Amino acid sequence: MSTANDTPIETPQRIAKVIARAGLASRREAERMIEAGRVRLNGKLLKTPAVTVLNKDIIEVDGVAIAGKEPPRLWRYHKPPGLLTTNNDPKGRPTIYERLPDTLPRVISVGRLDMPSEGLLLLTNDGELARALELPSTAWTRKYRARAYGKVMQPELDTLMKGITIDGIPTGPIEATLESQKGDNAWIAVTIREGKNREVRRAFESIGLTVNRLIRVSYGPFQLGQLSRGGVEEVKRSILRDQVGNLIDIPKGRPEPSKRPTRPPKRGTNASSKKRMGSTKGAGPELGNKRVMSKKAKPARPRGKSSYKPKTPRS
Repeated sequence: MSTANDTPIETPQRIAKVIARAGLASRREAERMIEAGRVRLNGKLLKTPAVTVLNKDIIEVDGVAIAGKEPPRLWRYHKPPGLLTTNNDPKGRPTIYERLPDTLPRVISVGRLDMPSEGLLLLTNDGELARALELPSTAWTRKYRARAYGKVMQPELDTLMKGITIDGIPTGPIEATLESQKGDNAWIAVTIREGKNREVRRAFESIGLTVNRLIRVSYGPFQLGQLSRGGVEEVKRSILRDQVGNLIDIPKGRPEPSKRPTRPPKRGTNASSKKRMGSTKGAGPELGNKRVMSKKAKPARPRGKSSYKPKTPRS
């Protein structure tokens, strides 16, 4: 059943922007969804994204009315290698969205990491925030550690500071610092600012190196740190406001808990049986504040006056 969009829109806004702020996609992806015939406005199929909407309008994507805008949130995700950064793949290859915890709301990625790459990937529920963090004008650096096959000297790496050309478009400076050379493999620290398609791999190919492992260790002020592979951790709202408050409005206070249902328990587990076994973790007040006692256990002797009575001596 369709429900009206609760996003407080006081003035008309482009429909793609509203869809992006609802966390369904980036603005560009929302425009492609409209052109693909997946969006309806007040029951009518849209053919162009050149439409403005108000709060009273009903927007449906794939037959489902979009929810109201939630406060922007951001997560750090340690992407494992072998996953695509996309919602679905026509070839059936695994994607990050198939591996994310069910407790996360609908999220989109800030930029991408190609399938063999790993490391820090930022996720957000706000398409406008994702777009702002991807823009070259934001000038956030992306830092990587690359293992490349081949032997190289620092002067060769320094030539990448001039940038390279990808599909006819020049890149910005690529800062590469040789960390170590072990046999035929070199570990190299890399810093870029734009993140074009396979930029690091193509840059190294231009000087005769083949990247066989690529790890993103930071994106702007956000670090991979000790986040385990496949791990997800939300950025505190106070930190988010400090770092991106100049790009997008971040309200104060703690974010509301996700409305998305949690992952069901694994087979063979039973929450009630755990309580019977004596665990009170997560139990309600009727269990959590009482001491669970076995039927065979003897009650403790009440404190107070001693019940000891001396024996009467035999005559």
